[in-house]
This record gives sequence, structure tokens and C-alpha cells, in this order.
Amino acid sequence: MSAQPLPGLLAQLAPVLDHYGYLAVGSFITLEDFGIPVPGETILIAAAVYAGAGRLNIVAVGLVAVLAAVAGDNIGYAVGFFGGRALVLRFGKYVGITSQRLDKAEGFFDRYGGVVVAGARFVEGLRQANGIVAGTIRMPWPRFVIFNTLGAVLWVGAWASAGYLAGDHITAIYSTVSRYSLYLLIALAVVVAALIIRAAVRRHRHARR
Repeated sequence: MSAQPLPGLLAQLAPVLDHYGYLAVGSFITLEDFGIPVPGETILIAAAVYAGAGRLNIVAVGLVAVLAAVAGDNIGYAVGFFGGRALVLRFGKYVGITSQRLDKAEGFFDRYGGVVVAGARFVEGLRQANGIVAGTIRMPWPRFVIFNTLGAVLWVGAWASAGYLAGDHITAIYSTVSRYSLYLLIALAVVVAALIIRAAVRRHRHARR
């Protein structure tokens, strides 16, 4: 396939990809995934478009992106695990977060957190924070790794495929998906709320027996 320029806003990342290639993909995604505001998702899409134009290898792009995503979230997990809870309890008291409430959150996340970890990768903001949150509430690391890797594979697969196949249409596709990401966030919130309500009802029924 003949080389073609990146479409729309993705063109701003062309110089970075031209000079650093896969290193740029891995670095940006790793940094974004433990909270540093760099365009990790955008560079993944741009690299996939490059691969579709024959400038990069799509398999290599996908592999680098998955490894970087998992590594970045695990760094975030370590930050949250070793320092997050103390910071949350120190500053959370000003917004009503107590040790007891955090304990309840830990229990809920331990039971249902895998779904949140996997799905959060597709939502801006949650993608950058989910590792830190999981570490802060001390979600078991093996469980976190499994669901985080699943989410990374699905996320990379979706955007790498879209960028590779869509070419010049990727800007419109990305804008549309970003616009509807709020609805995905709302859907996740509804699911979480439903699970909380179900757990509360079960506890109430158990207490009455």
C-alpha cells in the first residue's frame, strides 16, 4: 500500500512516529497508563494508520501497545498500592472518605473490580486512573493483571484494527467514538450501581435470616 499522510489531528504525531516509531508508541502508552497526560490512545491509532500505509508493521504495533499498556497500568497499581491508600485517607476526610467507607470499597472492588478494570480502558480518564485505584484499594495483583491484560488486548485490538483498516476515515471514526464515550462511562456507572444494590439486598436478606 502506498504511503499516505495521517488524517486530521493525528498528523501532529507524524514527526514523532517518523523519528521514533515503535519506541514512541510504547513510551506514550506506558506514560499515559499511569496518569501522565500524553496522547497514548491517539498515537496507537496513528501508528495503526501508518501500518495501514505500509510504514509500520501492524503486528509489532499491537504487541508493543499491549505490553506498554500492561506495564503502564502495573506502574500505576504499584503507586496506588504502596502510597495511594495513605494519601486517600489523609486528604479524603475533607470529602467524606473514611477508613470504613474505603474498606467497603475494597470489598466491592475485590468482587466486581475485574469488570471495571477491563472496561475502564475504553473511557478517557478511567483509562489513566484504573491502575492507581486498583492499587489503592489493594485489589489482588494476579486478578488485576488478568483483567488488565484482557482490557489491554481488547483496547489495542479495537483501535489498531480501526486505524489499520479505516485509513483516511479514522478521524471521523475517532471523533464519533469519543463523543459516545460518555455514554459508556454512564453505562459502567449503572452496572456498578446495580452490583452495589444487589450486594446490599443480599446482605440485608442474610441479616434477616
